[in-house]
Amino acid sequence: MRSIDVVIGIGWLLFWAYWLAAAFGMKSGRNRWRHFAGARLVTVVVVVALLRVKAFRGHVGHDAWLAGIGLGLFVAGLALAIWARLHLGRNWGTPMSEKDEPELVTSGPYRWIRNPIYSGLILAMIGTAVAVTLTWLVVAVVAGGFFGYSAVVEQRYLAARFPDSYPAYRNSTKMLVPFVF
Repeated sequence: MRSIDVVIGIGWLLFWAYWLAAAFGMKSGRNRWRHFAGARLVTVVVVVALLRVKAFRGHVGHDAWLAGIGLGLFVAGLALAIWARLHLGRNWGTPMSEKDEPELVTSGPYRWIRNPIYSGLILAMIGTAVAVTLTWLVVAVVAGGFFGYSAVVEQRYLAARFPDSYPAYRNSTKMLVPFVF
Protein backbone atom coordinates (compact mmCIF):
# COMPACT_ATOMS: atom_id res chain seq x y z
CA MET A 1 0.00 0.00 0.00
CA ARG A 2 1.35 3.39 -0.99
CA SER A 3 1.50 6.24 1.48
CA ILE A 4 -0.83 8.33 -0.71
CA ASP A 5 -3.50 5.64 -0.22
CA VAL A 6 -3.12 5.93 3.55
CA VAL A 7 -3.15 9.74 3.53
CA ILE A 8 -6.30 9.91 1.39
CA GLY A 9 -7.98 7.10 3.34
CA ILE A 10 -7.34 8.88 6.64
CA GLY A 11 -8.47 12.15 5.05
CA TRP A 12 -11.81 10.61 4.07
CA LEU A 13 -12.26 9.06 7.53
CA LEU A 14 -11.53 12.36 9.30
CA PHE A 15 -13.82 14.23 6.91
CA TRP A 16 -16.77 11.89 7.50
CA ALA A 17 -16.20 11.90 11.27
CA TYR A 18 -16.30 15.71 11.21
CA TRP A 19 -19.34 15.69 8.91
CA LEU A 20 -21.32 13.42 11.22
CA ALA A 21 -20.33 15.38 14.33
CA ALA A 22 -21.26 18.68 12.65
CA ALA A 23 -24.75 17.36 11.88
CA PHE A 24 -25.82 17.86 15.48
CA GLY A 25 -27.44 21.19 16.19
CA MET A 26 -28.82 21.90 12.72
CA LYS A 27 -32.25 23.46 12.27
CA SER A 28 -35.21 21.14 12.27
CA GLY A 29 -37.17 20.52 9.14
CA ARG A 30 -38.44 17.93 6.73
CA ASN A 31 -36.01 15.59 5.02
CA ARG A 32 -37.05 14.54 1.54
CA TRP A 33 -34.12 12.06 1.51
CA ARG A 34 -36.18 9.69 3.66
CA HIS A 35 -38.07 8.77 0.49
CA PHE A 36 -34.82 7.32 -0.84
CA ALA A 37 -34.38 4.65 1.87
CA GLY A 38 -34.06 1.98 -0.82
CA ALA A 39 -31.34 3.99 -2.57
CA ARG A 40 -29.38 4.21 0.68
CA LEU A 41 -29.59 0.45 1.15
CA VAL A 42 -28.47 -0.16 -2.44
CA THR A 43 -25.58 2.28 -1.95
CA VAL A 44 -24.38 0.48 1.18
CA VAL A 45 -24.64 -2.93 -0.53
CA VAL A 46 -22.73 -1.70 -3.60
CA VAL A 47 -19.97 -0.10 -1.50
CA VAL A 48 -19.58 -3.24 0.63
CA ALA A 49 -19.46 -5.41 -2.50
CA LEU A 50 -16.84 -3.16 -4.09
CA LEU A 51 -14.76 -3.27 -0.92
CA ARG A 52 -15.01 -7.06 -0.78
CA VAL A 53 -13.65 -7.42 -4.32
CA LYS A 54 -10.95 -4.84 -3.52
CA ALA A 55 -12.13 -2.51 -6.27
CA PHE A 56 -10.51 0.47 -4.59
CA ARG A 57 -7.06 -1.04 -4.34
CA GLY A 58 -5.80 -0.74 -7.90
CA HIS A 59 -3.31 2.02 -8.52
CA VAL A 60 -3.24 4.64 -11.22
CA GLY A 61 0.50 4.29 -11.37
CA HIS A 62 3.58 5.24 -9.46
CA ASP A 63 3.88 8.72 -10.91
CA ALA A 64 4.56 11.08 -8.01
CA TRP A 65 3.31 14.09 -10.00
CA LEU A 66 -0.02 12.41 -10.67
CA ALA A 67 -0.35 11.42 -7.02
CA GLY A 68 0.47 15.00 -5.99
CA ILE A 69 -2.11 16.46 -8.37
CA GLY A 70 -4.71 13.99 -7.10
CA LEU A 71 -3.88 14.83 -3.50
CA GLY A 72 -4.18 18.54 -4.28
CA LEU A 73 -7.61 18.05 -5.87
CA PHE A 74 -8.69 15.89 -2.94
CA VAL A 75 -7.62 18.49 -0.35
CA ALA A 76 -9.14 21.37 -2.35
CA GLY A 77 -12.43 19.49 -2.69
CA LEU A 78 -12.74 18.65 0.99
CA ALA A 79 -11.68 22.19 1.95
CA LEU A 80 -14.42 23.63 -0.28
CA ALA A 81 -17.05 21.29 1.19
CA ILE A 82 -16.01 22.09 4.76
CA TRP A 83 -15.88 25.85 4.09
CA ALA A 84 -19.37 25.70 2.60
CA ARG A 85 -20.66 23.58 5.50
CA LEU A 86 -19.23 26.00 8.05
CA HIS A 87 -20.67 28.96 6.16
CA LEU A 88 -24.16 27.43 6.14
CA GLY A 89 -24.09 26.90 9.89
CA ARG A 90 -27.40 25.61 11.23
CA ASN A 91 -29.00 25.91 7.78
CA TRP A 92 -27.12 22.84 6.60
CA GLY A 93 -29.04 19.62 6.09
CA THR A 94 -28.94 16.39 4.19
CA PRO A 95 -29.61 16.61 0.45
CA MET A 96 -33.11 17.80 -0.43
CA SER A 97 -34.04 18.74 3.14
CA GLU A 98 -36.47 21.57 3.82
CA LYS A 99 -35.56 23.57 6.91
CA ASP A 100 -37.92 25.35 9.24
CA GLU A 101 -37.16 29.07 8.99
CA PRO A 102 -34.55 28.70 6.22
CA GLU A 103 -32.20 31.48 5.19
CA LEU A 104 -30.91 32.02 1.67
CA VAL A 105 -27.12 31.98 2.01
CA THR A 106 -25.39 33.80 -0.87
CA SER A 107 -22.03 34.70 0.66
CA GLY A 108 -18.76 32.84 1.18
CA PRO A 109 -18.40 30.00 -1.34
CA TYR A 110 -22.08 30.46 -2.21
CA ARG A 111 -21.07 33.72 -3.89
CA TRP A 112 -19.61 31.69 -6.79
CA ILE A 113 -21.38 28.31 -6.65
CA ARG A 114 -24.94 27.50 -5.57
CA ASN A 115 -23.95 24.00 -4.38
CA PRO A 116 -20.32 24.17 -3.19
CA ILE A 117 -20.65 21.16 -0.88
CA TYR A 118 -21.62 18.96 -3.82
CA SER A 119 -18.87 20.49 -5.95
CA GLY A 120 -16.28 19.95 -3.24
CA LEU A 121 -17.20 16.31 -2.69
CA ILE A 122 -17.12 15.57 -6.42
CA LEU A 123 -13.72 17.29 -6.72
CA ALA A 124 -12.39 15.25 -3.76
CA MET A 125 -13.60 12.03 -5.42
CA ILE A 126 -11.92 13.00 -8.71
CA GLY A 127 -8.74 13.76 -6.78
CA THR A 128 -8.95 10.35 -5.14
CA ALA A 129 -9.33 8.75 -8.59
CA VAL A 130 -6.28 10.56 -9.93
CA ALA A 131 -4.13 9.72 -6.89
CA VAL A 132 -5.31 6.22 -6.01
CA THR A 133 -7.48 4.36 -8.50
CA LEU A 134 -9.69 5.20 -11.45
CA THR A 135 -12.50 3.17 -9.85
CA TRP A 136 -13.25 6.34 -7.89
CA LEU A 137 -14.36 7.94 -11.15
CA VAL A 138 -17.35 5.58 -11.08
CA VAL A 139 -18.13 6.79 -7.57
CA ALA A 140 -17.73 10.42 -8.68
CA VAL A 141 -20.09 9.94 -11.64
CA VAL A 142 -22.76 8.22 -9.52
CA ALA A 143 -22.44 10.82 -6.75
CA GLY A 144 -22.44 13.58 -9.37
CA GLY A 145 -25.74 12.28 -10.77
CA PHE A 146 -27.28 12.18 -7.31
CA PHE A 147 -25.95 15.64 -6.43
CA GLY A 148 -27.21 17.05 -9.73
CA TYR A 149 -30.68 15.66 -9.04
CA SER A 150 -30.57 16.97 -5.45
CA ALA A 151 -29.50 20.41 -6.67
CA VAL A 152 -32.47 20.59 -9.06
CA VAL A 153 -34.92 19.54 -6.32
CA GLU A 154 -33.40 22.05 -3.89
CA GLN A 155 -33.50 24.75 -6.58
CA ARG A 156 -37.27 24.27 -6.99
CA TYR A 157 -37.78 24.48 -3.23
CA LEU A 158 -35.66 27.63 -2.88
CA ALA A 159 -37.37 29.31 -5.84
CA ALA A 160 -40.75 28.72 -4.18
CA ARG A 161 -39.51 29.71 -0.72
CA PHE A 162 -37.63 32.85 -1.83
CA PRO A 163 -39.48 34.05 -4.96
CA ASP A 164 -38.09 37.59 -4.73
CA SER A 165 -34.40 36.84 -4.17
CA TYR A 166 -33.61 33.31 -5.42
CA PRO A 167 -34.17 33.84 -9.16
CA ALA A 168 -31.62 36.69 -9.25
CA TYR A 169 -29.16 34.60 -7.22
CA ARG A 170 -29.68 31.59 -9.51
CA ASN A 171 -29.03 33.77 -12.57
CA SER A 172 -25.84 35.23 -11.11
CA THR A 173 -24.15 32.00 -9.94
CA LYS A 174 -23.47 28.61 -11.46
CA MET A 175 -24.84 25.37 -10.05
CA LEU A 176 -21.67 23.30 -9.55
CA VAL A 177 -18.66 24.74 -11.42
CA PRO A 178 -17.86 28.45 -11.06
CA PHE A 179 -18.23 30.43 -14.30
CA VAL A 180 -19.09 27.23 -16.26
CA PHE A 181 -22.06 25.16 -15.04
